[in-house]
Amino acid sequence: MSARHQTPGLIIAAPASGTGKTTVMLGLLRALTEDGLAVQPFKSGPDYIDPAFHRAACGRPSFNLDSWAMDGDLIDAIAAQATGADMVLAEGSMGLFDGVASKGASANGASADMARRMGWPIVLVLDVSGQAQSAAATALGFKCLDPQLPFAGVILNRVASPRHERLVRKGMEAVGITVLGALPRRGDLTLPERHLGLVQAVEHPDLDRAIAEFAAFLRAHVDLDAVRRAAGAAPQADGGKLPAPPAQRIAMARDAAFSFVYPHLIEGWRRAGAEILPFSPLADQAPADHADLVWLPGGYPELHAGTIAAAAAFLSGLRRHAETWPVHGECGGYMVLGEGLIDKSGERHRMAGLLGLVTSHAQRKMHLGYRHAELLVPISGLAAGTRLRGHEFHYSTIVEQSDAPLALVIDAEGAVVAESGSHRGHVTGSYFHMIAPASCREAQ
Repeated sequence: MSARHQTPGLIIAAPASGTGKTTVMLGLLRALTEDGLAVQPFKSGPDYIDPAFHRAACGRPSFNLDSWAMDGDLIDAIAAQATGADMVLAEGSMGLFDGVASKGASANGASADMARRMGWPIVLVLDVSGQAQSAAATALGFKCLDPQLPFAGVILNRVASPRHERLVRKGMEAVGITVLGALPRRGDLTLPERHLGLVQAVEHPDLDRAIAEFAAFLRAHVDLDAVRRAAGAAPQADGGKLPAPPAQRIAMARDAAFSFVYPHLIEGWRRAGAEILPFSPLADQAPADHADLVWLPGGYPELHAGTIAAAAAFLSGLRRHAETWPVHGECGGYMVLGEGLIDKSGERHRMAGLLGLVTSHAQRKMHLGYRHAELLVPISGLAAGTRLRGHEFHYSTIVEQSDAPLALVIDAEGAVVAESGSHRGHVTGSYFHMIAPASCREAQ
């Protein structure tokens, strides 16, 4: 297998969540794009929401790269989406070395895995509030824990004053850490959040203005030329394919209630010649009559349960399709396929009734983590016995579930997960979002 030149890039990482790396990521994407660069964004890990913000910032679709759920061939195929770009920026998840305890398809899901594989140097976003020279010890620890990782430097965040910045820089200089920028404390430069993380990009009331403010802030306080010079990459293997489509004509629900689908799946389906037929349940649109498959992604149906329950054209069209053709739902889409959805106030809303499932957000419990599933029955395009890797994140509980299970599901440590999905007739659904089929080596 031959090697190809890789677009130079950086990973925007941090010691922990909540340090400001999303603000830095979006600001850099917009500022570098304004400077005339074609910047390809990626998200390390399984996050559903950040890629849409990346696209809004730079105009290019963003893709997830996940070392637990994806084998090397798929990672290479997704990384090849940067072909033709001038530079890559990949946003990390949680802390740089945070992943699961057990190795998955290629590693344990940490952002450091992707930096190591792709050769993208790390820019560490460091919250220096409440410390000065001591911040250098944190930066040095992250640089030295794995000496093989390429390390570009740090961007200091939440700097209190010019004096504070001088002291922090002095500590960094003493241990040989490059400071690429220092961001003063700004409480107004944030994005709104809800229980699954950030509010979706499509819901932000003035997203373009917010990102423009991030870019101006970064431009004023970060050495963008130094950031560009720090980018690097390792040669990557040719080959690898994106996942094949589950059908030829796929009716895909896409609106504020149904938006969590991994971009590499859509890209792979389109490249293989599948036709994606979007429709909006919130606008009471029925899926296309000529679709071979209806796919309901995850999202926030619990915030729109009344609207969905009243969407007569959508529900009747969905039921009509399910009489003869497959319908599949993931997480929020799975909930909508059920008999009812109970919102956080305790009100029950009638859903499609295609599965005997009742879910509740009044009884909140977080379900979070990677999932490995073996299908007990076929779903469109995938045979029984197929093994899948995916991710689950929601706060709902199952109140009733009368159908047969869809899959045997375990978490990243091998523990059995009770939420196994379900099936009835042509209808299937699960709480986990599929990222990729498990490789042939894993299935053996």
